[in-house]
Amino acid sequence: MADPILVPGGRDVRATLDRAAEETPADAVVVACPPHPQHNGNRTDARLTAVSDALSEHGIDCLRFDYGEWDHGYGERADTLRAVEWARERYDHVGLFGFSFGGAMALLSAAEGADVDAVSALAPAPRLASDLDVVAVFDQIHIPVQVIYGTRDDIVDATPIVECAEEYHQSVVEFAADHFFVGQHGKVATAVSDFLVPLLQDEESR
Repeated sequence: MADPILVPGGRDVRATLDRAAEETPADAVVVACPPHPQHNGNRTDARLTAVSDALSEHGIDCLRFDYGEWDHGYGERADTLRAVEWARERYDHVGLFGFSFGGAMALLSAAEGADVDAVSALAPAPRLASDLDVVAVFDQIHIPVQVIYGTRDDIVDATPIVECAEEYHQSVVEFAADHFFVGQHGKVATAVSDFLVPLLQDEESR
């Protein structure tokens, strides 16, 4: 079941809440950040929906949202933080996921202090501006992090973030894939859920 959501915060941020089950409300949710909105990135992105489907199998909801009006990464980071706040008010456990530009948003928001339990970034952009630099703030992320990247990615060079993740003993997953992980969405979604699910479930649910 999917519910339309309007995320409060002063910008027009619309979202879809994918509910894992109708009978028993989930106590965990993952906020999913889409890729670059100026390149048609939105909440219907195939990688986001694949992750949502994988999480649903484990009883975890997913909030897929669209950014408000383009603001060069600044408003989009604020949108991500507001989406997390919305989720935290309603769930005991909150995770964060993003793809490409959305991966950068997820990591930058975690560094900014987003109240999440874990973050997974797929092919994250390392730097959007001098003060939107994931590498520069990676050491400010004090929760479990997963970085997934494709070895054939010729659009985003995630190497600097991968090196940061390895330096801080965070999880790194490598796929023999291009930037869009063509034909491998299911495998990517499994990798994301395998990482996030144990971190978002209460011990008695594991």
